[in-house]
Amino acid sequence: MHQFTNALVHETSPYLLQHAHNPVNWRPWGKEAFEEARKEDKPIFLSVGYATCYWCHVMERESFEDEEIARVMNEHFVCIKVDREERPDVDDVYMAATQIVSGGGGWPMSVFLEPKGLKPFYAGTYFPAEDKYGRPGFGSLLRGVREAWVKQRAEIDEQADKIAEAIEAVLSRKREPVKLGSEVVRHAIAGLKGSYDPEHGGFGGG
Repeated sequence: MHQFTNALVHETSPYLLQHAHNPVNWRPWGKEAFEEARKEDKPIFLSVGYATCYWCHVMERESFEDEEIARVMNEHFVCIKVDREERPDVDDVYMAATQIVSGGGGWPMSVFLEPKGLKPFYAGTYFPAEDKYGRPGFGSLLRGVREAWVKQRAEIDEQADKIAEAIEAVLSRKREPVKLGSEVVRHAIAGLKGSYDPEHGGFGGG
């Protein structure tokens, strides 16, 4: 087994340091990685997780420590690793994308971005190394994304634009302030009073 070291070795996040010796050529989130992806015209593979995430460790063991999978990642993608606890802003944006694309969210978050605008065009969470649990294997997914990147670029760009619009709609709704007038408060109090059990204590059913 070879001893690898990638750019995460210079980071301070415990989660990023856990991946500093993967054979994947991980980069931290930042301008240097973005510029490399644009210069080489490669899609970005963004992996987001945190130090105590169980499935993050499973995917690392199954895929990110596998030399053949790492070879495909290094050859055809610029790979970025993010600690969601260090960059909740990045996590928020791409979690919205993952929920839009897959109907659910969670970590590890696995997102493919086009390099110019960092718009996601495909997203999911945990992928096993090989096809199982009704999910595509990560190796198969990488090859499929690479092939689409080469042969269906217009469709990828269109998909990225649609997802970016959907993300903006989701995040703008989250940012809108909610007005709480006295009528809303009165309704809330009445609802709470109606569901309170004065005999046994507590709200709602047992």
